[in-house]
Amino acid sequence: MSADILPDHEFALCLTHDVDRPYKGLQAPYYALADRDPSHLAALAPGNNPWWQFETVKALEDDLGVRSAFYVLQEESILAKSPGKWLRPRYWIEHFGRYDIFDADLLEVLHDLDDGGWEIGLHGSYDSGDDRQALCEQKIALEAALGHEVRGGRQHHLRLGDETWAHYDAVGLDYDTSLGSSSEYGFQYGYRPKRPFDDDFLVFPLTVMDIALPDPDAEFEAAWRECERLLDEAAANDAVMTALWHPRMFADEFSGHRRLYRRLVERALDRGAWVGPPADLHDRLVETRHEPAGVAGVNDR
Repeated sequence: MSADILPDHEFALCLTHDVDRPYKGLQAPYYALADRDPSHLAALAPGNNPWWQFETVKALEDDLGVRSAFYVLQEESILAKSPGKWLRPRYWIEHFGRYDIFDADLLEVLHDLDDGGWEIGLHGSYDSGDDRQALCEQKIALEAALGHEVRGGRQHHLRLGDETWAHYDAVGLDYDTSLGSSSEYGFQYGYRPKRPFDDDFLVFPLTVMDIALPDPDAEFEAAWRECERLLDEAAANDAVMTALWHPRMFADEFSGHRRLYRRLVERALDRGAWVGPPADLHDRLVETRHEPAGVAGVNDR
């Protein structure tokens, strides 16, 4: 095994949240039909927004003394896409789930998180992995909303193109966290961040997404066994483990996911892990890399 990635910690756990749908709204009829549960329709009532969980996540993480990254999405209107995409249901789903990052309520919560030490990053839109200009425009807009530069992010639906990392690097991002799966979990892409350009741009492979695990609302112990197994593997291999929990999964309707997330973070801390957002870990790894002794293994493939 190569040198410790963080000599003062057993392993690292990066915490991330993709802000796909902060408003349940128009998603409510879909879930009412899919689950055969009309209670979902309550989200259509004015002032009722069960997926607005920023304060819940903030309070939970603040209680545990950790911080995470929130990746904010700016999906384009379907009317801005080619007519050939207008007949594809996927693009209408993305269109109706859009939100405005300059909405006053969202701006307020993003600035609150930012001021509190949470990282705000870019959630590249559905087609932007192959579109450098779109990524650049989305980054500029998010930076205008925040008032400072953003450091990295993840592609919506993990849609990586052949040149996505080159696009990230070119527009001034320091890292990406899109390399992974929404249906599988584990260290299939290795235990360390990648350096695709052999410089300071890092790729943090995604280890586990909330929806890939057994449903903790129905099978909590089964889901926890899988999380604990990942923590065991991370500790045994001095790994960087990256977790994605969508903010909506902290709502009461997904209480098992909220409980599972807390236990995952608590157990990582108990085991001596470094826990935080990817930008902070990026800086630690880059700083160590440029020390005279260097840190071997950050480029493990």
